[in-house]
Amino acid sequence: MASEDEIASFIRSGFRSVWSLELLLLLKREPRPWARGEIVATLRASDLIVAQGLDALTAAGLAVVDESGNATYRPASPAAAALVDGAEALYSRTPDAVRRLIVGAIANPLTAFADAFRLRKD
Repeated sequence: MASEDEIASFIRSGFRSVWSLELLLLLKREPRPWARGEIVATLRASDLIVAQGLDALTAAGLAVVDESGNATYRPASPAAAALVDGAEALYSRTPDAVRRLIVGAIANPLTAFADAFRLRKD
């Protein structure tokens, strides 16, 4: 079982949006091949968001897309599966905290970039 810190780090580094996490959890909850159109309709997301999410999940070794474009949850290792299980449990208990982890990970580089242009009194 992954620790809370490992799960939080996995969420911060692995998901650029809540849509990606929702996509992963959809694939996990119903372990079958999903057509992209089905995912778009089920999540009420755009095709672009789903395509980007699937690209990220396959690159991370959490899902596979077959030659006909159907996506399936398939973690590359038991450790990855444990992190997904932990993220799912945390998201079901405290969805706002998980959203803050994702948004905070995105906001930190933007804040650092903006701070680089801040005028300082010396």
